[in-house]
Amino acid sequence: MKQHYQIAIDGPAGAGKSTVAKILAKKLGFLYIDSGAMYRAVTLYLIENNLIDLLENKLKKYVKRIKIDFINKKNHQLIYLNKKNVSKSIRSLSVNKLVSEVSSKKAVREEMVKRQKDFAKHNSVVMDGRDIGTNVFKDANLKIYLTASSSVRAERRKKDLEKLSEIVSIKNLIKQINKRDNYDSSRKISPLIKAQDAIVIDSSNLTINQVLNKISIFLPLNIKLLKYLLPVLCFCFTITKYA
Repeated sequence: MKQHYQIAIDGPAGAGKSTVAKILAKKLGFLYIDSGAMYRAVTLYLIENNLIDLLENKLKKYVKRIKIDFINKKNHQLIYLNKKNVSKSIRSLSVNKLVSEVSSKKAVREEMVKRQKDFAKHNSVVMDGRDIGTNVFKDANLKIYLTASSSVRAERRKKDLEKLSEIVSIKNLIKQINKRDNYDSSRKISPLIKAQDAIVIDSSNLTINQVLNKISIFLPLNIKLLKYLLPVLCFCFTITKYA
């Protein structure tokens, strides 16, 4: 039976997890799963259907109805919610404000983790999130904890929001980021914590290339051999900006 591999990349919002994970997955020929996008899609669904304040015991049946698909088009991964492209709308300010609260709900977490594990049953995956190495893939072949200072993460987030024509001050973004960090790390269900066996990389002063080169050094030998990477210690990348 074909062996499948898992690479887990965890860390706080804005550390560059998704950007790095996408490129790494493409280079290795693995499936990329943006777990954060899944929780954002659920949040958007609840907002649009006025279910955001639904009690936990009633939430489960609605979450099971949600269909989330990842579709690759022209080298871009698009997120579909019930057959509708929501790749941009899940990054809106309204979703940002509620996604931590929604993702901490037991019914939401259990259903999404189940789906995340299902993806890995038939594919080698690179998955990023907050509890991938500590909960979803406890035995992942490689665990990375990617972090960055709140000011750097706020600058990156500001650029993302400007693409959506949403203007927010750096001061307010830093405040939001610190609040979310505290919420994510202190929640009872699947908190944001570093796995004991994770490699810590601070991306504050690193380009994407430099982050990827660091990760490549720690890739298990069997994955390097899989992609004929044994003769080299690092990849050659051309992208140097965080998306």
